[in-house]
Amino acid sequence: MGMEKSTERLGQDPRKWIFACCTFKRELEFRVLFSGERFSKMRSLPSPEDGLRAVVDRAPQAEAFAATWIERIRPLAVRLFKLRHRIATVAVVVLAASLFVHVMFGANGMVIYRQKRAEYKELQKEIVQAQRENDRYTQQIQSLKSDEKAIEKEAREQLGYAKPGEYVYVAPAPPKPTPPPANHTAKK
Repeated sequence: MGMEKSTERLGQDPRKWIFACCTFKRELEFRVLFSGERFSKMRSLPSPEDGLRAVVDRAPQAEAFAATWIERIRPLAVRLFKLRHRIATVAVVVLAASLFVHVMFGANGMVIYRQKRAEYKELQKEIVQAQRENDRYTQQIQSLKSDEKAIEKEAREQLGYAKPGEYVYVAPAPPKPTPPPANHTAKK
């Protein structure tokens, strides 16, 4: 046929692949030809009718396979159907438990909420204490600006001033305790 003529004209290099395509009676065949002897087999693609025929030929085997699997699975399916109320109850309990754990211990759970609330109360106490201290300092500043007795008191206490004829006694600072001498002798 025409194929033999085309293979004779393609060359004599044994490593060269030659792809040829021929059409015979509505069937498309792809032939991979090699000028050597090893790869001279013909390969063809099945037509759609061949595919349907293969499916129809294997249908009884597929039905038998499906029937064996159905018979294997049926007892499990029947058991699951009978236990469906228990399974639903267990699922709801698991869901409720996981929701409880999330609400209690999650990123914004009750435990974290209580910790934040305690921290908030501590910060509020610190704010109140700082405001009281600020008020005390403000009163002290006002009294130093306007009250002569407060100015005199601060001058006597802080600066050690005295009126003419008064004596100021300053208590000596307590002596610093000396550390005991370290024993540098090594015992052998």
